[in-house]
Parts: sequence; C-alpha cells; structure tokens
Amino acid sequence: MYRIISGKWKAKKIAAPRNFDVRPTTDFAKEALFSILENTYDMQSVSVLDLFAGIGSITLEFASRGCQDITSVEMNPKHTAFINATAAELDMALQVNVQRGDVFDWLKKFRNKKSFEIVFSDAPFEMEEKKYQEIISLVLNNKYLKENGVLVVEHQSRMKFDHPNLVDTRKYGNVSFSFFKPNKEEVTEIQNQE
Repeated sequence: MYRIISGKWKAKKIAAPRNFDVRPTTDFAKEALFSILENTYDMQSVSVLDLFAGIGSITLEFASRGCQDITSVEMNPKHTAFINATAAELDMALQVNVQRGDVFDWLKKFRNKKSFEIVFSDAPFEMEEKKYQEIISLVLNNKYLKENGVLVVEHQSRMKFDHPNLVDTRKYGNVSFSFFKPNKEEVTEIQNQE
C-alpha cells in the first residue's frame, strides 16, 4: 500500500493486490523528492517520464499535483493495468499515458520523439550498476530531457555514481536520489557555412 502525499488526492491510500512484487518509494523519500522538484518546476506545466513505474506511486503523485502530461513505462502487464485502473478511478486517465514495455527497449525505440522536463527512474534495486549507467546514457543521449530538464534516478544508497552530468545526490536512509542534468547541446557549425 502507498499514499498520495499531496495535491488533489492528498492522503489517498492506494492498495495494490497482495501478490504484487513491488517496492513503492517510501513516503518520507517521496515527500523529500517532490519538495525538491516543486522548488524548480511548476507541476502543472511539466511533462514527466516515469520509468519502471511499478504500481504508479510516482506517476499518481505527479498527477495528483496537477501534472497533465505523464508517460509511465512498466513491463509487468498486471502493474500497467493497475495504474490505468487507478488513474481512471481517480479521474486522472487523461493525464497518464501508460506504456507497457521493457524500459531499455522502450528508450531505444522512442529516441528523439519527445522530450520531458522530468525523467524519473526507479529501476529494481538489484539491477547491476552498469544497467543503471545504460539507463542514464539512453536518457541523456537521446534527447529525452529538455534543456531545463532533470533525470532523477532512485537507487540504493550504497551505490555511488560517477558521471559528468551528476548534479546532486540526496540520501534518505537506504534510498538515494541522484539528479542528472541534460547534455549540453552541441553548437552546430552554422557559422562555418556562411
């Protein structure tokens, strides 16, 4: 079970079926994360990509806070059905676009199609570090982030990232969020063509 912390559905408890193998972000960590994001972004005008969406704890938190454009990618069909059903029940169906698929394949397939202000990744904690690095590369190198965007990676606190785009890591117990800025746009050589 998890709780929506703020917004239209503040304090709403979301109970997932017992047989779901999920690890929703703790309330404490989620509250801290959204406090950071809301200091930078107006939730009503951002677009969000939620990778490894699970049962929608982060997706529905964004929707409750007024975000109108959330794409959630999740491989488990039971989980995607649960997010869709819950979003419909809470009158958020128009805000949430659930895509079923493997996150790595999805990121490769939809390169350069759409950019987001916020990309959030909550990969399985047991995933190897090199797979985390692959997610970071796929997001940063394929224009998934707008110029003012941020990639937030949730991971075990004992894992430390060494990456040129890493801006900050915040630790909340055994969960940490690492924040990555977008790649700088290469300056195209228009000047040389004149």
